[in-house]
Amino acid sequence: MRMRRLLPALVLLLALPASAQAGMPRSAIFFYPWYSNPHYDGQYAHWTQGGHTPPFDLASQFFPMRGAYSSGDPRVLRAQMADIAAAGVDEVVSSWWGRGSVEDVRLPAVIRAAKRRHLQVGVQLEPYAGRTIESVGADLVYLRGLGLRDIYVYSTKDYSAAEWSRVTREPMGLRLFGQTNRVGFAARAGFAGFYTYDILLFDGSKFDRFCTQARAMGILCAPSVGPGYEAAEATGDSRVKPRLFGETYDSMWKAALHAGADLVTITSYNEWGEGTQIEPAGRGGRYESYNGTYGLWGRSAARAYIRRTAYWTSVLRR
Repeated sequence: MRMRRLLPALVLLLALPASAQAGMPRSAIFFYPWYSNPHYDGQYAHWTQGGHTPPFDLASQFFPMRGAYSSGDPRVLRAQMADIAAAGVDEVVSSWWGRGSVEDVRLPAVIRAAKRRHLQVGVQLEPYAGRTIESVGADLVYLRGLGLRDIYVYSTKDYSAAEWSRVTREPMGLRLFGQTNRVGFAARAGFAGFYTYDILLFDGSKFDRFCTQARAMGILCAPSVGPGYEAAEATGDSRVKPRLFGETYDSMWKAALHAGADLVTITSYNEWGEGTQIEPAGRGGRYESYNGTYGLWGRSAARAYIRRTAYWTSVLRR
């Protein structure tokens, strides 16, 4: 569909100021509804990256406390939203790979489960196959129709600022955040704010500069914090950002708060393949655990990052 056919539909949607308003989320966490297992879905998905063979051999350096679960299991989804609510996070940002994708089919269930816990819901609009500026325009109309307000657009480098502005400049009742470290680019492209997502490349030492630039340009600063990164089992990536028993997570939170972030985004709740998750982890053996994190061990350690996130979100609210 060509963009000129989308504009009338976009114009009909109500405008929303880019600046933060009362009731807007101050913290958001990236969530992945893409896991499958044979019991609920007929096959495994995502647990098998890198040639792994579930249920006990997973594409992760860590082992989920819930095992090789399915994101389609309503009990799992309810428990995950309970975790996020207990962590004091305001908004769940669900990974979305275009209409008809597994993530799209599961989005209504994510919205329902989140709302039961009084959580807001946004999506991370991923670089799905065939994504174009025109298709993004249509996606925004569709997602707005589901009642969503915050859209996080991953990989904004795919198009120029002028091309992005063809959709961002239209009044559509959405806050659009661009994933980039180029704050000036995000502003020129018309995004309400920017976020970094990648906690390996964009560490806390850069947050103050990023947020200062964002304030000068009149857009929102939403840097991403996370506990660590370790993706070798899933992707073969040998780069590692060690967790240091929680020190990495704390240092990124401190940097985001010091920078005066408008919104703190968390990478991630459950990206097990990249090892950025704060979802409870169990087991030992060849899998890493959270033992020793914040001085906790065993079952207490499994929820160490949920508890610590609750501490930091309480500081953020104050």
